[in-house]
Order: sequence, then C-alpha cells, then structure tokens
Amino acid sequence: MSSLVQSVDWLAIAPPTLAAVVGLVVLVADLFIGEARKAVLGWVSVAGLAASALLLLPLLDGDRAAFCLTGDADACSYVADRFTLVVQLLVLGGALLAALLSVTALKDADKELPEGEYWFLLLSSAAGAALLPASRDLATLIVALEVASLPAFALVGIRRGDRKSSEAALKFFLSSVTATAVSLMGVSFVYATTGTLHLTRIADRIQHVDGQFHTLAQTGVVLTLVGFAFKTAAVPFHFWVPDTYVGAPLPIAAYLSVVGKAVGFSGLILVTVIAFPSYADVWGPALAALAALTMTVGNVGALRQRSTRAYSAVRLLAWSSVGQAGYLLVPIASAAYSKDAQKAIGSTVAYALMYAAVNLGAFAVAALVARTSPLNRISDYRGLYARNPLSALVLGFFLLCLAGLPPGIIGLFAKVTVFSAVVDAGLGWLAVVMAVNVVIALFYYLQWTTLLFRAPEGEPGTHRVPAPLTAAIALTAVLGVALSGAPQLILRFSETGLF
Repeated sequence: MSSLVQSVDWLAIAPPTLAAVVGLVVLVADLFIGEARKAVLGWVSVAGLAASALLLLPLLDGDRAAFCLTGDADACSYVADRFTLVVQLLVLGGALLAALLSVTALKDADKELPEGEYWFLLLSSAAGAALLPASRDLATLIVALEVASLPAFALVGIRRGDRKSSEAALKFFLSSVTATAVSLMGVSFVYATTGTLHLTRIADRIQHVDGQFHTLAQTGVVLTLVGFAFKTAAVPFHFWVPDTYVGAPLPIAAYLSVVGKAVGFSGLILVTVIAFPSYADVWGPALAALAALTMTVGNVGALRQRSTRAYSAVRLLAWSSVGQAGYLLVPIASAAYSKDAQKAIGSTVAYALMYAAVNLGAFAVAALVARTSPLNRISDYRGLYARNPLSALVLGFFLLCLAGLPPGIIGLFAKVTVFSAVVDAGLGWLAVVMAVNVVIALFYYLQWTTLLFRAPEGEPGTHRVPAPLTAAIALTAVLGVALSGAPQLILRFSETGLF
C-alpha cells in the first residue's frame, strides 16, 4: 500500500507547527483581551517565533523525514535535512526581526492597525514559509507557497482606509495569483507525464517520458518555475515590488524582502536540482537569462530614484532587493552547468544569509527614521550621523555590505562566492554582467552612505529609539559584524546536504 502515509515525526515538523499553533492562540486570545493589553499579543508572537527557531537545534543531529510512503522510504513529503534547517533558520529569524519591528510599528499606529489579525497573519505566513524548504512533493510545495503568500496579501493591505495600502495589496494579489495559476498548470503537466508528485520519483521518471510527451514535460518544467520566480521578484515578475513595499507597513516590507525571497529561492532549488536535474538544459539557460535581466533591471531602477521623492528610501531598497534577487539566481543557474551542484547551491544559501541580516538591518534603521520623517525620502537621511551617530554608522555598514565593500566583509565574501560559482560553471558572460551590475550598485549605495555623514540641513533633531527597534538594529548589526570578522563560517553553515 504505497499510497498510505507511514508515520509522523513530530520533532521534525515542530518548527513550522509551533508557529502555526501560536498564530491560532493569538487569534483566539485577541477575542478576550482588552484594548489596553493588546501589546501582550505582540510579545507572545515574538516568543513563539523565537521558540520555533530554537526547535531547530534538536534537529541538527541528523536528517529526519515525515509523511513517507510505506512502499518507498525515499518518497517523503517532509524532509528536515541540512538545507531545510538553514532556510528555516533564515525564515524564522527574519520573521522574528520583522516581529520586533512590528511591535514598535503597531504601538506608533495607535490602534489604526488590528493587532490580533496582524500577528495571526504574520505567524501564519511564517509557518508556510518554514514549511516550504522541507517540502519534497509538488503538492506540498504549492500549498506551502500559498500559505506563505495569502496572509502576506492581507498584511500589505491591513491599513484600513489607506488607498495606497489597498492598491499595493491588489497589485501583489493579482500578480501572485496569476503566477500561481501558471505554476499549477506546470505541476499538472509534470504529473501527467510522470504519474507522481514526489520530487525524487519525478527525477527518475521524467528521464523516461515517452517521446510524444517530451514537449509537455519541458513545458511543465518551465511553468512550474514561474511561481517561485515570482516570489524571488525575478524580472519580469517584479512589477509588484516597489508599490507593494511602499504601501505595506514597513516591517512587512522588510519581511517580504527577506522571507519572500527565501521562499522563492528554496522552491527553485528544490524543483530544479532535485526534481528536474535531467532537464538542466531547459531551466539552466532560463534561470541564467532571468538572473542577468533581474540584476540589471533592479540596479538601474534603484539608480533612477530621486532623493527628494516621497518614499524614495523604501523604493530604493525595493529596487535593490530586485537586483539582489538576480545575484541569488546566479548560483542556481550555475548548478545546471557545474560539476559540483552542491557547491553552487551552497553559494546561493550563503548569499541569502548575508542578504537577510543586512537588509533587515537597513529596514530597521529606515523604520527608525520614518518615526520622525514619515515620507521616508533619501534626503531625510542627510546628517543622520549628527542626530543619531550609532544608527548612521550601522546603516552605513549595512549599505557597504550590500555593495560588497570593506568593512562590510561579509557582503564582499558573499559576492566572491557567487562569482566563484558562476566562473566554475563556465558562464563567463554571466560573470561579466554581474560585475557590471556590482559597479552600478556601488554608485547608489555609496551615494546614500555619504549622505548620512553630511552636515544636516537646519537644527539636528534627535531620534528616540524604542527597545524593540533597538533590539532589531543591534541584532542585525552584531550578526553583520561577527560574520564580517569570520566570513568562512557562513559558507560552512550553508552547506546544504541536498545530495
């Protein structure tokens, strides 16, 4: 009876399960807690995400699997291997930092945002995002993708009566639903040609598809990748990003910039290197072209931002995240051509870990500045060093990390790792495109950095930093500095163990 599920390993599925359970607890508790004590829900959510991340520790002693078929122990729907744990740490850590930012944002909103619903949606999305890297069949992958995405639509549009927020949520929703529909069609094509949804079985059966179904299988491979490409904000699936980041509450923009990308790139890795390795000649060139296009469009878009335009700081970070998505796609594309696909995938994971830490830190400082300058223009950061020296130094450090310049050694290390992967794969043209884009990015990152230390216009004010915001900035700064001091640790940690 190979169709029956064999067993459930509760410890293996504990991290995403706990996040989901805490989300339900918060939603129910919201019904019984008075307005004066709603802040408790935020701290319960923060504690729940921290506990979910800590539950990864017992899983380090070896690979675990759950929901396996009785007739085939290798055909499992949930696998907690090294790759899963690293991405789950990234997702749950990113959600935890977004939650710390949200505690301050909800307090400043003064009851304009519904706290119970907000925390329930954030925890639900985090649970779906943590489930996705462990998914080893296409059905679970799509379900996890949607569980991560659907609450995010509501979070983007959660500001009641705000037209900008509602418009952003609508763009995000329509684009995502279209991408998901295309992916589902691709999954149906793959299932029709292989008769299975488990990734390991697909890898074996898709090599022996009848000649008359070969084109159908190729089409299924390409269409399946679309939904995950959308989540990484790869061009041409990136149009929702700038408006969505501006319309969403700032902690949610930070969450989408990191956790959304983690969902996208982990999904791409699973379907390409595990399910479709024999179709590397199809997805390899496609992802290489996407990577080149994405980094170029993203960096040019960031370069065109005017410093006096409303929300230009958030828009620059949005376009920058599109450009960074291109760098994340480079090693995945390289895995199609490389003899050591494990190393190439490790490069993507290492880059994602670096990007998550410093980008969340940049958003944390942006949230601090937005408390006194709600329009969050790049020009509002002029003279930040005179008003808040530590915040200016930290933001400058984060921007230099994203640019790949010392003292942001971890950013330089991550870019060198990606360059190494693409050169080893023999994709010289893609390495040249990436080098050109790194130079383009240097301009706008350095331009923003120098603005922080210029003389302020008018009398410098002061920024009061609430404790949760201080914690988020401090955690990301400590992580960035520590990794810059020992960058080799991140590559060792990011060894995926997928093969």
